Amino acid sequence: MQATGLTETQAREQLAREGPNELPVSRPRSVLRLLADIAREPMFLLLVACGAIYLVLGNRNDALMLLGFVFVVMGITFVQQRRTERSLEALRDMSSPQALVLREGKTRKVPGRELVCGDIVLLAEGDRVPADMDLLEAANLTVDESMLSGESVPVSKQLTAATDTSAAASPAPVDGKHDEQEASSDNAGRVFSGTLVTQGTAQGRVVATGERSALGRIGKSLEGLGGEDTPIQNETRKVVKRVAIIGLLLAAGLALAYGVSTGDWLHGLLAGLTLAMAILPEELPVVLTLFLGLGAWRLAREQVLARSIPAVELLGATTVLCVDKTGTLTANRMAVRRLWTPAASYDSAQAADKPLGEDLHEVLEFAVLASHRRAFDPMEAAIGAAGQRLLAHTEHLHADWTLVDDYPLSPEMLAMSRVWQSPDLQARMIAAKGAPEAIVDLCHMDATRHAAVATQVALMASAGLRVLGVARASLAAPELPAEQHDFDFEFLGLIALEDPVRPEVPQAIAECKAAGIRVVMITGDHPATASSIARQAGLNTESGPPITGTELATLSEAELDKRLADTHIFCRVQPEQKLRLVQAFRARGEVVAMTGDGVNDAPALKAAHIGVAMGARGTDVAREAAALVLLNDDFTALVTAVRYGRRVFANLRKAIVFVIAVHVPIVGLSILPVLLGWPMLLMPVHILFLQLIIDPACSVVFEAEPLEPDAMRQPPRRPDARLFDRAVLVRGLWQGAGLLALLLGVFALTRTFSGSDEVARALTFSVLVLSNLGLIYANRSWNRPALLVGGTGAPGGTGVPGTGPKFGGLNPTFLWMALATLSLLAIVLAVPAVRALFSFAQPSPQLLLAGCGAALLSLVWFEAVKWRLRPRAGAAA
Repeated sequence: MQATGLTETQAREQLAREGPNELPVSRPRSVLRLLADIAREPMFLLLVACGAIYLVLGNRNDALMLLGFVFVVMGITFVQQRRTERSLEALRDMSSPQALVLREGKTRKVPGRELVCGDIVLLAEGDRVPADMDLLEAANLTVDESMLSGESVPVSKQLTAATDTSAAASPAPVDGKHDEQEASSDNAGRVFSGTLVTQGTAQGRVVATGERSALGRIGKSLEGLGGEDTPIQNETRKVVKRVAIIGLLLAAGLALAYGVSTGDWLHGLLAGLTLAMAILPEELPVVLTLFLGLGAWRLAREQVLARSIPAVELLGATTVLCVDKTGTLTANRMAVRRLWTPAASYDSAQAADKPLGEDLHEVLEFAVLASHRRAFDPMEAAIGAAGQRLLAHTEHLHADWTLVDDYPLSPEMLAMSRVWQSPDLQARMIAAKGAPEAIVDLCHMDATRHAAVATQVALMASAGLRVLGVARASLAAPELPAEQHDFDFEFLGLIALEDPVRPEVPQAIAECKAAGIRVVMITGDHPATASSIARQAGLNTESGPPITGTELATLSEAELDKRLADTHIFCRVQPEQKLRLVQAFRARGEVVAMTGDGVNDAPALKAAHIGVAMGARGTDVAREAAALVLLNDDFTALVTAVRYGRRVFANLRKAIVFVIAVHVPIVGLSILPVLLGWPMLLMPVHILFLQLIIDPACSVVFEAEPLEPDAMRQPPRRPDARLFDRAVLVRGLWQGAGLLALLLGVFALTRTFSGSDEVARALTFSVLVLSNLGLIYANRSWNRPALLVGGTGAPGGTGVPGTGPKFGGLNPTFLWMALATLSLLAIVLAVPAVRALFSFAQPSPQLLLAGCGAALLSLVWFEAVKWRLRPRAGAAA
């Protein structure tokens, strides 16, 4: 009984029950969600509170200026978030592929998202399988399942007993369910959503769509994996929380003391809020966001998209890099590696630029003739490309020959033949290629010649190559025989193909080794293939034998832990075993990065500390699971990302020292004048000028500092290394304490000699701003004097000698920031309206010159502290 497929009514009802045949993707945060997240930030609440008090006091301009900073913070967050979302949308193919279905006995095309269980789908070469299907008919069908299995060789598909006797003639289910007992237990009778038909035709019944497909189930399994914050995020959150509690208690005490001593409770509240703003390290998350956001922007210029920006920093601590073979180490594109005949041989790795010898022309010529001209099979495409390259300008390419007939590959005969008619010959030429055993059988070779061929096949297979035999025949008779065995074939030779290692991979792996990062391969391929690729890529293949998926299944957790120390190759690994390996490495205390592009990689990508997906060849599921996406699939970009990660952590510590050092005088100048009976020295507008303009601008400068020359020749930092360790705190506190003492002296002396609080406030604030620039200048390196610090790497962090900052070793970003800061300070001092807003009076030129001298004195102090606390020899600066 012939299958007729669903009726349109059944299909509509099924679609309403099951939902569309598509995978859910992560939803970006809306504008309102972004605004709500920002509105809950403590700094936002303090800004609003201070603005409200200024309005009560009648200072409308101050209030509007404070509230204006809210939009600055909102803009930074919104722009960065939208940039990442647009990049992801560009990667995702939003168009729904078309599927040819049989409904009510008629074929029609429908969008793939409208497929439902029970639909009968027709497949041909080049089609992307739109849903999981049991085969009802199949003719010479092979499917590329590398996105699911990691196996680069297309898989042959055929009807099994289960699919052959199942519902090909029975009515389709109308309740959206599928009896799993009906499904073939053998994957040879089933094709899966997202895979590619490389050869043949088929007809199949849809048994799973959307989340219920094999692809969808893997995507859904990701929900419970990964997602934890990075150590820096956790540490920053704890520091902010602790300091905020202390700061709010001190602020409340200051407000109470001011109100009791002066009776001015409103200004007392303002003083308390000013101290809270001075102490609260709210700019730490802002600096961290800007720092990592700029790092993500720089990585995007290197074709690396950071979906999780904090993962950029965590890359610097990576100790183990788990890589998939197909599409990651290799190009996921077959290429001809060797040609062999009894008289000659050719290896593209050794003779890439040499012309092909005449003795090898014929074997390649007939391999091309035995392949489809419009090839979907990766091996046939590779043979065609090799023919165009190696046989160009010869008589061995036959574009004018006409195809008469072909004998397709079958389970009984693993060889295919194509019959051609030449315009100038009466006889027809037959070209055959296939499994070497099948070609030997077609050629009726004797035992001696068979043994010689078998030896070559074994040699090539041991190198991880896919080997095909090639033969030719001619036929003068007008009628073609019924089967290939009836031709009088002549054996020509062997052609061996490989999925080549990406040319940039060996150097990238060598850099990882030099940086103390262990690289291991996790693949679904055969052990011989995996070992060959590992050797070519430069992986360690001597420390221990590969572990296969079968062996892995028998190992206990303790046994696996012992084997992990020496094993660098894991082959014939199932998707769930990739996840187990990543989790086992994590259990050993390793910081794990995992690369991959297929659906089978997604759970491991999500479970790893840093998942790295391939953007061009990668699947949506893999990209959704990953923290980083390599947009152009360039493996060297991963090394660039590691380099950035190390630079981010080192430079972020320098920025934190600056923030701590600046906070000490800000807090001191907020408390001590009140305790000493002086007028308020710093007001909210001054602190905002420092924290929301100067601090983020300075973080930009530190972020742009180049990578230290030997950073990629050092082992990864310890996973428990802290951002706010003793060295950072001591350095920042000592530098800040000296600056506070200097500023108090400047204020006291200026107030005494000028007799004006406003002049003293203006000069003290000016010295503080100039000293901020000195802090940055001094802290660009911790083990070299500032005057001797020169760049050895571009601001992008490439670390290439000779590409460093100009201007006497200064980072150009620092020069622009210093110019902008000095310009803003000049505007504040020179423009009467702005000067009044800051409660300043114009200092005399002599006082300004003295202020510049005080700022230079602060630089001397910073250098003295740096010299006293310099790191030991060999430590990273």
